[in-house]
Amino acid sequence: MRYFPVYLDLDGREVLIVGGGEKALQKLRLLTKTNARLRVVAEEIGDDIVSLARERAVALEWHRFKPSDLADVVMVFVAQDDADNDAEIAAAAKARGIPLNVVDGPGQSTFIMPAIVDRDPVVVAIGTEGSAPILAREIKSKIEAWLPANFGSVASRAMTLRRRVQEVLSDPVARRRIWERLLQGRWRAAVLASDNEGAKREFEKQLDAARSQSHLVGSVALIGCGPGDPDLLTLKAQQRLQEADVLVVDRLVNQAILEYARRDAVRIDAGKEPEGPSAAQEDINQILVREALKGQRVARLKGGDAFIFGRAAEEAAAVRAAGVPVEVIPGITAAHACAASVGLPLTLRRKVRQFAIVTGASADGAFDLDWVAMAKEGQAFAIYMGVRSAPRFCNELLAAGARPETPVVIVENGTLADERAVAAQLSELPAAIAVKGIKGPAIIFVGLDWAAAGLTRPDKLEVYEPPHAEGRIRNGAEAAPVTQG
Repeated sequence: MRYFPVYLDLDGREVLIVGGGEKALQKLRLLTKTNARLRVVAEEIGDDIVSLARERAVALEWHRFKPSDLADVVMVFVAQDDADNDAEIAAAAKARGIPLNVVDGPGQSTFIMPAIVDRDPVVVAIGTEGSAPILAREIKSKIEAWLPANFGSVASRAMTLRRRVQEVLSDPVARRRIWERLLQGRWRAAVLASDNEGAKREFEKQLDAARSQSHLVGSVALIGCGPGDPDLLTLKAQQRLQEADVLVVDRLVNQAILEYARRDAVRIDAGKEPEGPSAAQEDINQILVREALKGQRVARLKGGDAFIFGRAAEEAAAVRAAGVPVEVIPGITAAHACAASVGLPLTLRRKVRQFAIVTGASADGAFDLDWVAMAKEGQAFAIYMGVRSAPRFCNELLAAGARPETPVVIVENGTLADERAVAAQLSELPAAIAVKGIKGPAIIFVGLDWAAAGLTRPDKLEVYEPPHAEGRIRNGAEAAPVTQG
């Protein structure tokens, strides 16, 4: 972010516009919506500016810019086509530390103008750092269509009631709750419909309800955040993120997803690192209960889907045992997302009739899987957290009768910019992971291939080929050590 968006208080402060033509008029029309003291300086000033100046008490000065024009000015707009004079103004403003905008001259400016949606006092600014104004215009048009013309009246009416709410409710969490109910419910609808009596009744109703509630009831939402791509987050997950007071975040959650949350939400790291420092599950359970019992809305963020090897059942049980409401928000699980990202079908009519998901990690190090069933022809499954345990899977499946040439596809960092996909045979799985440097997180698909579906392999696919016959890894016995996925 090169340009940091801020809203400046121009109430009673002086803003200078240098220029008297159409560009200056456009800036003047926008600035007359503020309470700034406006002054226009130019050798020639157009009739439209003169007319607007009479209506809005804008000071006009017919002369060429001189440095003394910057006295007491807090912001300067240069809206003329005089390169030499523009450079002089820019140098003078920058020397005094005065914010400067040169119309159509971002290189000389110290700030640029966003596209603005005005629903005073609700103002939305959209910027692209000057790279694509058409995109800003498109976003503006969508927001314009979404916000009613009188939307600002909701904020204005809320401002008149803010002191009353503060006097009645001392708890900041309780105040936030009532404002959410007012601004998202019937009170807002009544204000937008100009139903003053209805808005007044709804306000008093909500205030009485908040006053009578002796203890705020918190909640926990167990949210599946998908495999990593923020665009795969569900709408309900976005809603709960925006509502949450506390975020308890898993290691595999993409940090970009946290941008959907409120900036003032408390963030607690609860990541589990393979073979490294980890938050104990009991400690995580206690955090969820502790924060919810304070009346907070807690969002527990997990990669993929919360109920697919996410230990969400343990957390849900602990939260419910404490008498706290808990909600599970499903996410796109990594197996489905990774397969879709590389165009790999998980089931095929008459060929692959069932698909399983297994884990390659175990708390006690033991595997209790039906290897014979998994090794049968036509079986397909995905291995989660299986990079480190790939040699064990390879040995067990081959010993149970699986064909050595069974197709295997490894998808690392699925759906992200650095995604990789590697194809190999089952007998070569450990070597493929070692040679290709797969470190995870990764999903390993066994028994699936594009050819069976009549599809071509994706261009980005890497195919592992043993360097020579003697180098083939047989039954996984000679697999090189690999890191955890």
